[in-house]
Amino acid sequence: MTQNNPRKRKPGAGRKPNPVPTKAIRLPLPLVNQLLDLKNQGKLDMGAIIPSRTLSSVPLPFFESRVQAGFPSPADDFSEGTLDLNAYLIKHKAATFFVRVTGDSMTGVGIFPGDILIVDRSLPHHSGKIVIAVLNGEMTVKRLKQEGDKILLCPENDKYAPLSVSEDEDFSIWGVVTNVIHPFS
Repeated sequence: MTQNNPRKRKPGAGRKPNPVPTKAIRLPLPLVNQLLDLKNQGKLDMGAIIPSRTLSSVPLPFFESRVQAGFPSPADDFSEGTLDLNAYLIKHKAATFFVRVTGDSMTGVGIFPGDILIVDRSLPHHSGKIVIAVLNGEMTVKRLKQEGDKILLCPENDKYAPLSVSEDEDFSIWGVVTNVIHPFS
């Protein structure tokens, strides 16, 4: 017995195949529109933004005694507590994201290519803070300097000049850099 299918597929109907693989990602809601805007402008040229995952607690032994970088001294034989790096490095989970550094404009403060920055969007940005900023669709990490109405994005490397932000430029600050993860490799 055959059954008629009234929902016959029409030529050209349905979802079109994508020539490149895709992947769904999770982003904090405040970042979604900003990333879409950058993508639509075709100026999304930055280090990899690392999406936040559910934080798990990993308390590890923490030795309160200091480590000598010069002449060695005897160390205590026991730990005096634990340290969870998630709790130590991330104060505002919902407002924190990670970004990988490209370029060498911030080497003077210990931020090198390949480092991972921990960025908190909930912290106030003011003069002197190291921030993640978007200037005319380009993401950058710089020290923010405000002198009256003038805004400067200052590198920490003498090879580069400060970027002066004018009122007619598209400018926003995504967050304040709180920590840098720098591997020894």
